[in-house]
Amino acid sequence: MRHVANWSDDPVWMHGVQANWRFLMIRSVGSLTLPVAFATTLAFANSANAAGDYPTATIADYVLGCMQTNGQTRQALESCSCSIDVIASILPYDHYERAETFKSMSLTTGEAAGLFRESAPAKAARTELKRAQAEADVRCF
Repeated sequence: MRHVANWSDDPVWMHGVQANWRFLMIRSVGSLTLPVAFATTLAFANSANAAGDYPTATIADYVLGCMQTNGQTRQALESCSCSIDVIASILPYDHYERAETFKSMSLTTGEAAGLFRESAPAKAARTELKRAQAEADVRCF
């Protein structure tokens, strides 16, 4: 039998205590980790899913343009980020992309630009985008 002057100096005993302590900590923390992680995921699911289908460059482009209009402040950043999230929750990305294409092409000059301003699909896409933007303005600004 080994003789150890002090039980805290015994590496075998301390290793066992540390292993048991780690097991208890993991077990007690683990029982809290899953519910907390799940609740956090649910809390952020709407905003994450809202813009999840939109490419990052599109979101950044929208926020930068919005901030140029509304000021280069932290409040404008938060409001503009909220705005694109609301739009994304209302419009699927392909609808947004179509409306933005019609909008940008209608700003060009010439006879062809009339197709982008006056056609029924162009008007419907612009109306859908305007409705989503109006809802975003109400919720975010």
